[in-house]
Amino acid sequence: MLHEYGKLVSKKLAMNVFGAFVFLAGSLLGAQHSSAQAASTSPLTAVDNVDLRRYAGKWYEIARYPNRFQRNCQSDITAMYTLRDDGRVQVVNACREKNGEVKTARGTANVVDKKTNAKLKVTFFWPFYGDYWVIGLSPDYQYAIVGEPSRKSCGF
Repeated sequence: MLHEYGKLVSKKLAMNVFGAFVFLAGSLLGAQHSSAQAASTSPLTAVDNVDLRRYAGKWYEIARYPNRFQRNCQSDITAMYTLRDDGRVQVVNACREKNGEVKTARGTANVVDKKTNAKLKVTFFWPFYGDYWVIGLSPDYQYAIVGEPSRKSCGF
């Protein structure tokens, strides 16, 4: 996901991030292919620290594993994170569907690992929660990789 600091990210930066994504994805797929047994049993790790104030804002998804809850999303996939006074994070996901309509989903995230802020639980429909782990993050908060422990969903 690409973060917006008050202006749109340039195409050049997007292409650099996309190139880094392709390299990272190829590396991860190659590692999984060469050691499928180890990859399926090794635990997923989150980043060491997420500054939620810097992470808050609008992020643009550039790639993801296919998932059922975004099956109709065609383009313009974003996530907006807003810090709340109670320590939770307001989440608003949006995308443009194949028919051209904009679809939004509003939820709330609770920080699970307060030491790192990298592991959260998100709900869009209480009482159902899903894991949201930041598993990659650039030092300048220009891109992030998010996933969950079962490795069934992942976004960049």
